[in-house]
Amino acid sequence: MEAFRSALFAFNTKDLNLCRSFFAKQKDSCIFATTTYQFTNASSMDYADIKTILQSFTMEGSVAEIKALGNGLINDTYKITTAEEGPDYVLQRINNAVFTDVDLLQHNIEVVTDHIRRKLMEQNEDDIDRKVLRFVRTKDGKTYTQDERQQYWRLAVFIPRSVTVEAVTPESSRFAGQAFGRFEAMLTDVPETLGETIPDFHNMGFRLQQLREAVGTDKRGRVAEVRPLLDEIEAHADEMCFAERLHQAGKLPKRLCHCDTKVNNMLFDEDGNVLCVIDLDTVMPSYVFSDFGDFMRTAANFTTEEDPEPGHVGFNMDIYKAFTEGYLQSAGVFLTEEETNHLPLAAAMFPFMQAVRFLADYLNGDTYYKIKYPEHNLNRAKNQLRLFEDVMRKLPEMNDYLQELRK
Repeated sequence: MEAFRSALFAFNTKDLNLCRSFFAKQKDSCIFATTTYQFTNASSMDYADIKTILQSFTMEGSVAEIKALGNGLINDTYKITTAEEGPDYVLQRINNAVFTDVDLLQHNIEVVTDHIRRKLMEQNEDDIDRKVLRFVRTKDGKTYTQDERQQYWRLAVFIPRSVTVEAVTPESSRFAGQAFGRFEAMLTDVPETLGETIPDFHNMGFRLQQLREAVGTDKRGRVAEVRPLLDEIEAHADEMCFAERLHQAGKLPKRLCHCDTKVNNMLFDEDGNVLCVIDLDTVMPSYVFSDFGDFMRTAANFTTEEDPEPGHVGFNMDIYKAFTEGYLQSAGVFLTEEETNHLPLAAAMFPFMQAVRFLADYLNGDTYYKIKYPEHNLNRAKNQLRLFEDVMRKLPEMNDYLQELRK
């Protein structure tokens, strides 16, 4: 879900050492940028339109400056600087083409952030406003508003003196494991059932059904050329549906999970400590395998999913070990035996699932994922299948390490 990440309330840097060095020089700075995009003057909307939207919210202070973040192709996001010493804000247009039930989306986020805030207060944590996102209510009590063009907007308090980290290292992976494990642990006793913001998002059976339908229709006449890939997928399809089988047998609970676990979905403070988990649009009931497996897929590949060279693909055991260690430190207090024992297999399930999705899109004519050349989705699928194969080869070593941690 990288394309749909929430606005980052932070300076985006490459590693924790640079983060510490940066803040050593600029203790009072409030930076707001990303690696990909820098601030530009607001262009996709008129300032007057933005100020009209802001009038719906109960924000403090008067607007001194409005700056746009990014190119506005997915979400329109703006940094709102106030004239007073009070908080600054981040205004974001919600992409309701992706999140079709905005009321459900915002309800989930509100329940989760309120619950975490209460937990932090019970634990007598300090500086709580930097450790959980805070969304500003509208004058009629909601956490979002709708403008004259029927577009949805939300406003969050800007978190100062914080950074996101892009570099995937054993250190940042261990921090990620601790942070996402703690995030899940704090949500184990949420008193209500939340809805799925993207139905069947990590449902393996559903993704396989989509692929089989694409094979059946063969819209672009591509099935014959990918038959070896299809055969490999079908050979492992039943095994990779283990989560659904465990759940149906009553052995695997659904929990509130983040469902977009990446290193850059955490905020760090000036000392390199994790402040909070961000980008909560995909928080919903799922299996813990979603958070564990998806991090492995994106972080533990020696290359990226965009690399067309299969020889570059491989599973990084150092990242696996670091994340698993951190994750069990936080999540070990609530994980069941079945959940823990299947974590290594979850690391295989997610590249397998992504290969299924890329291949289905290739057969359908590349209608979902953006491509840069005709075989782009095909090469992505091959990349993810190679990663899956390497994880499967390393499963014995992964299981051995997991058992060592549990001693």
